[in-house]
Amino acid sequence: MLDFDGQVVIVTGSGSPKGIGRTIARTFARQKAAVVIADMNEAGVKETVEVICAEGGEAMGVVVNVTDEASVQAMVDAVMEKYGRIDVLVNNAGISQKVTVEDMTLADIRRIFEVNMFGLFLCTQACMKPMRAQKYGRIVNLSSVSGKRGGGVFGGAHYSASKAAVLAFSKNLSREISAEGITINSVCPGLINTEIWKSLPKEDADKVIDGIPMGRPGETQEVANAIVFLASKEASYITGEEIDINGGSHMD
Repeated sequence: MLDFDGQVVIVTGSGSPKGIGRTIARTFARQKAAVVIADMNEAGVKETVEVICAEGGEAMGVVVNVTDEASVQAMVDAVMEKYGRIDVLVNNAGISQKVTVEDMTLADIRRIFEVNMFGLFLCTQACMKPMRAQKYGRIVNLSSVSGKRGGGVFGGAHYSASKAAVLAFSKNLSREISAEGITINSVCPGLINTEIWKSLPKEDADKVIDGIPMGRPGETQEVANAIVFLASKEASYITGEEIDINGGSHMD
């Protein structure tokens, strides 16, 4: 078991019961971390905190808009006031949109990048300061198989571009600050068994499954397990890496 006792972990986008974020947060809590549930969905934040506490974990809820610099800084300030440290940041908050390039608007592109890239940047920049002060930190960014192979699961070209940007940003940042005891890595999930997947028409779902050698979607727990490892002390010599979690649908 990876031990996060005494560590503080922020997971953005962890208020929704529909995605990966809540599973990530619960997994860290089971490893004894104090988990910060950060999301725009106030009801979802409260519910996730209650779930973790009912399981015997430690959690703090923060309502945050990751695209707003003041909101992100207020989140970091609140965490530092309560815990005095930030050890792990998981940039999980993200949005998607299924639209062709022909039908896409500039506003669509801006909206996707505001959350998936600019929000990730703001949270990373704000959390880097306490991490640098303590000379330790782990940042794990959620990209996607779409950012590596150019779509094929969900979302349009703007989504793929935003997730590709996450990978380039993470690698560059790892060169900047890894010598200070802070690692930056990315995970690239493929098709994962979430509410979005369940809402697909059977014909579309079958086409996606046909392209997965393992013949099934991944589970949110399988993504969370990889993230927790990358955030652990045991992964101390891994930085600038991108881990594929896609059942073989894309192989480097």
